[in-house]
Amino acid sequence: MSETRQGGGPTVLRMILARQLQALREKAGMSYEQAAEAIYSSPWTIRRMERAEGGLKPLTVKSLLMAYGITDVREIDAFLYLARDASKPGWWHSYDDVLPSWFRTAVGLEESASLIRAYEPQVVPGLLQTEGYIRALIAASSPAAPDDFNERSVALRLVRQQLLQRPDPPRYWAALDETVLRRPIGGPEVMREQIEYLIAAAQRPKLTIQIIPYAAGWHPALYGMFNIFRFPDAELPDIVYSEALTGACYLSKPEESARYTQALDRMCVQAATPEESLTILRDTLKEI
Repeated sequence: MSETRQGGGPTVLRMILARQLQALREKAGMSYEQAAEAIYSSPWTIRRMERAEGGLKPLTVKSLLMAYGITDVREIDAFLYLARDASKPGWWHSYDDVLPSWFRTAVGLEESASLIRAYEPQVVPGLLQTEGYIRALIAASSPAAPDDFNERSVALRLVRQQLLQRPDPPRYWAALDETVLRRPIGGPEVMREQIEYLIAAAQRPKLTIQIIPYAAGWHPALYGMFNIFRFPDAELPDIVYSEALTGACYLSKPEESARYTQALDRMCVQAATPEESLTILRDTLKEI
């Protein structure tokens, strides 16, 4: 069992445990059906565990380990310790009333990533939005929602942003289409405050913002936003997150994440450099 366990929230711990359980099952030469029969469960349960879906009961994990031939008490205890930590709710569970189920995994991935790369063609990324900008977006997207729902949604996004205020935050690298700066969310005052915030953020040591100007023309990802999460634990692959109006997509196959990484690399070459992007931000601020 890997010793790289420092840090990592429950979402990532579940993923690590899921990959290890899959590897042990395959090493034991057992099918889903055989593993399920060994612990008097269903193949569906084994599949869900290996996809890191839902909580992990220590008794079920222990039964699986024994079925896979793991007898060392210390190794079993290490797995059970990981299973207990992986089953603990993250801070975001207190916002379940306003947090879409499809977005919960993304918040968990943010918490444990060492590098977050983002592409955004429409709006400022959530981790870089000012409160006024957040309120304008939420009011526009949920016009019929009760006031308390919208207030909770604002609070959730502000709490998420504490990630980048940590003493040792993840490396955050965002590529934004110039359209993002020109779309008048909330009016001139809100946009001035937002761009001032981006200017300040772009000068933090572990934060990079690149603007893709109109003049860059076509680029590989004009279809929509996505994030790429990279983790300190070598057992985890890069994970790509993209979203639509009512759902999200998570991609973890190496060939899939590689295509997104290559596309983002090309976009960052087409984009203004970080220094040039600061100039674009300052020039845009003068025009508002």
